[in-house]
Amino acid sequence: MSPLDDWVVDAAGALDLDPALLDVHGVLDLARDVAHTIARPAAPLTAFLVGLAAGRNGGDPQAVRLATEKVLALVAARTRTDG
Repeated sequence: MSPLDDWVVDAAGALDLDPALLDVHGVLDLARDVAHTIARPAAPLTAFLVGLAAGRNGGDPQAVRLATEKVLALVAARTRTDG
């Protein structure tokens, strides 16, 4: 396992989450897109906001996907407006 994989397992365990349910690549892709399109400091804040929204809406992988899709749509809209 990579250090990232080890960290996800440890952090998820400390937070009583199942690491198998986490979409690590999806979160990293979201952070990348936000950092490159909006601003670098917006990436961790956006990931946190997605987590809060997903938790409020059931906290399952589908809730995370829906929250991520909403944010990515907002990023795309900003790109079209700014471009």
